[in-house]
Amino acid sequence: MFYRILVPLDGSELAAKVLPAVVALAESFNSQITLFHACHTEGFGVGQASPKVIRDAPAEEKRVCEDFLSKAGKDLQDKGLKVDWVCTEGVPARQIVSYAADNNYQLICMASHGKGEVAWVLGSTAEKVMTHSTVPVMLIRVMVFKVPLKEEYVSPF
Repeated sequence: MFYRILVPLDGSELAAKVLPAVVALAESFNSQITLFHACHTEGFGVGQASPKVIRDAPAEEKRVCEDFLSKAGKDLQDKGLKVDWVCTEGVPARQIVSYAADNNYQLICMASHGKGEVAWVLGSTAEKVMTHSTVPVMLIRVMVFKVPLKEEYVSPF
């Protein structure tokens, strides 16, 4: 049923928490997994960084992207899975939706949350993918809740 699964990752440990579910799906359906990342450096550091940093940002982001995707991909290959990885440039939600549709994926499997609190302010990539994709999307809830320690708890009474 799901012979080609696209797995968007943003480099965070939180987003990578989808991988055990992806492994289970891939083993069940003998799926091809594609790990995917969209580098988005347009407007990076405007007014805050030196021209050299701004100029070098896309190449550095691509290098970091390829490093983490290849490591994750090789780890999955070591488990006997069929895995490849792709790093593109552009707005993540748009890139995910168009890449999945253009390359005949049967499923996009991604984390409900990724890098940091900025998603709460600017909108969630996962939400945008879910609402605009023509390919089925499986969101895996990956939020981590921290239980307050006894000394951190302050009674409201």
